[in-house]
Amino acid sequence: MARRIDVTGTGGVRLAAWEFGDPPKTDPAGSGPAGSDPAGGVPDGSPGVLLLHGLMGRASHWASTARWLSGRYRAVALDQRGHGRSDKPPKGSFTRDAYVDDAEAALEQLGLAPVVLIGHAMGALTAWQLAAKRPDLVRGLIICDMRASALGAASQREWDQWFKSWPLPFATLADVRKWFGEDDPWVERPNPARGEFYAEVMAESPDGWRPVFDPEQMLRSRETWVYDAHWEELAQVRCPALVVRGLDGELGRAEAQEMVRVLPRGQYAEVADAGHLVHYDQPEAWRAAIEPFLDALSTD
Repeated sequence: MARRIDVTGTGGVRLAAWEFGDPPKTDPAGSGPAGSDPAGGVPDGSPGVLLLHGLMGRASHWASTARWLSGRYRAVALDQRGHGRSDKPPKGSFTRDAYVDDAEAALEQLGLAPVVLIGHAMGALTAWQLAAKRPDLVRGLIICDMRASALGAASQREWDQWFKSWPLPFATLADVRKWFGEDDPWVERPNPARGEFYAEVMAESPDGWRPVFDPEQMLRSRETWVYDAHWEELAQVRCPALVVRGLDGELGRAEAQEMVRVLPRGQYAEVADAGHLVHYDQPEAWRAAIEPFLDALSTD
């Protein structure tokens, strides 16, 4: 179960935040997060976690992770502007500053700080930029499969062409799952988790199933980071930070390890048999990768 909380982002954009309160399933072997309450519920005064999805994602993509965390954290996932149930203003700003300021406003309005930020892809970039900007609000940072290097104009052109290749509208959700999980030219081998990921960002319209986001807004969002490198902001992150990559993801090992070196308090983890959607591809291995970091934070 998730409870929706409306917050106001920069420029008055309405953002949907989702608080996950389900306690994690625990057993005598201690499979739940260390410090979780076996009786259920979040203990009074629990620290906050804010989870930020990637481009085209939505808060519900974090549901499994958030529910696992909810025994010892107040776990909230944010639909960022242009995504999920949040506003998608046709003439709105989709700059880096807008995304970072939104996350900052959400933290303050939800009373989560000092928070652990967990971000995937674009959400990870937002997270480390916010940690650099407002170190007083962030006590820990988890970066999931996001590069710090510039991707360049060719990458943006490829994404533009990829969006145009989508066979919209999809007749059924099964067609969505099959195309993104098997038929999409970007899929190297069948990946049912990828199909499910994209099915979750589709909504039924009169002529079939279409994305809940505007692809043009996604390209506008993306163009504000692909031409630049983001090493300087990494170096400004003062809290403990964990860089996590999928072995078959978009973040290579050499770049990930350089990111760890640049981070003043960086650590490294990788998840086998996972692609870019690490937390979706291998949820149990993802949780195992981040749990030691979270345990260490709780003892700081």
